Parts: sequence; structure tokens; C-alpha cells
Amino acid sequence: MKTVGKIFVVILLVGMLAGVACAQAGKVVVSNKPFTESHILAEIMVQMLRRHTDLAVERLIIEGGTTSILHPAIVRGDIDIYPEYTGTSWQEVLRKDEMISDPVELYERVKKEYEEKFALVYLPLFGFNNTFTLAVRRESAEKDNLKTFSDLAQVSEHYIFGAEPDFFERKDGYDNLVKTYGFRFKSVKQMAIALKYPAIVSREVDVIDAFSTDGLLKKFDLVVLEDDKNYFPSYFCAPVVRKATLEKYPIIAEVLGKLEGQITDEEMTEMNYLVDEELRDPKDVAREFLEKKGLL
Repeated sequence: MKTVGKIFVVILLVGMLAGVACAQAGKVVVSNKPFTESHILAEIMVQMLRRHTDLAVERLIIEGGTTSILHPAIVRGDIDIYPEYTGTSWQEVLRKDEMISDPVELYERVKKEYEEKFALVYLPLFGFNNTFTLAVRRESAEKDNLKTFSDLAQVSEHYIFGAEPDFFERKDGYDNLVKTYGFRFKSVKQMAIALKYPAIVSREVDVIDAFSTDGLLKKFDLVVLEDDKNYFPSYFCAPVVRKATLEKYPIIAEVLGKLEGQITDEEMTEMNYLVDEELRDPKDVAREFLEKKGLL
């Protein structure tokens, strides 16, 4: 009986210690928006946290998880971390009409207001900027030596522009873009988003608006032009974390801080391409990226 009692006590102590360890480790919930890039970024953060901390990291996919859903969720504490974009935070969450062309200033303003108003912390930026841009066929870029929007403006009368209807209605869309750069396109065509890339490949149009890290840019070998007057708002991305979570588990900032400046526009485009076009699993793409960077 004594031996059995000792064994029971040992098992009890081990169980209590395990419980304490689990309590000390804690749990954090990582979510993302409902598109490829956000899935990949969430996987990158989850794998970093699982490898470099003792935290129990839960991956939560919220149905329809746009900013309008994820922002209230993180404020309530339903989730702890998700990847967000500075331009989205400024315009859609903070509801600012002021346009800030300097990406560093925009990040600092968003970071300050998020902490003051929502007790949310913008960690350092991943590095890439998924903003609007203009893209042309490679042969067009080579023929007319096109590198910037201003270069395109010099020959725009020979080019047909195509974009989705929403682009012609946005404050930062077509009308003000034309005013800023002095474009004089040969003609303009509105079309569904899904038709833009087939249209430029088939030469129905010569210039399209695009997101700068879209995997289709690589698939169709299009050239992204530089917005040399910083017309479009910047959409640099970073982990947004509940301040209460960081105060409880400060190691999160240390670990995710290792991702600062690690992802270029080209690298994000490549990862999006691998998932969207080669049908790779975002988990595998994220792991291979982190291994290549020496972060796992």
C-alpha cells in the first residue's frame, strides 16, 4: 500500500507540474483574412511561435474574416494576432481621409493610434508593400523603356487601360491617378477583376491595375511599374497583437520581431504564386520560406 501510495503521489505531482507548465505556457490564437497572402503570413507567424516559444498556438479561421470582422474580434479578445496592412488600418479602421504618402509616417501614425484607441500593437513590418500598382506586358516595358508611372505617362496615348469598375469609383482610383501623372490613354475599358489578366495577355488592353504582390504577375510575366510620385497609399503588412497578450507573453514580440524586413515584394509574390498557381499548401510554402531565411 505504501508503494502504491508513493506512486500515486508521484503521479499527482507530475500532473500538477504539467498543469503548471501548461498554465505558464499559455495559449495564443492566430487568425487571418480570407485570401492566400494572409493565409501564408499567418502560417509563417504560427510556425515561428511554435518553434521558438512554449506557447500553445491555435490557428483559427474565422468565416468571412475581413478587416470588419477580424478587428472587432481582436479587440474583444477572440483572437490575439493577425496580419494587417497599414493602408487598410488607416482608411477602413481609423476612417481617415487624410492621405499620407510617406510609408514610414503612415506606419508610425497607425501604430500610435492603434495602441491608444484599441490597445493593439503593430509589430515591426514584414517588409513587402501590397499596394495598388500598374502592370504592363514585358515586351511593352522593354520597347518603351517603362520603369515608372511617369515613363508610362510619356507614351500613354498609345496604350489601352483596363481595370475593374471599383477602381474607377475609389478616391485613390482612376480619376486622381490620371490627374497626378497626366495620363492620356488611347482608351479605357472596365471589366471584371477575373478578366483583367486574360485581357492584357490577349492584348485587349495594354495596362492594368494590380496588387503588387499578386502571383498572377509572375504567372503572366508582367512588369510592375514604380509609383514614383507615391500616388497610391502604402499597404505594408505587419503582425497586429493585443497589448494585453504581449504584456502576458512578451516573447511574442521578440520572436515575431525576427520577421522584420524579411519578406520582399518579390518573395511575397513568389509565395502567392506557389499557392495559387502551383496549388502548394500554405503550410509548406511558409515552412520552406522560413527555412531558407534560417528562421526555423
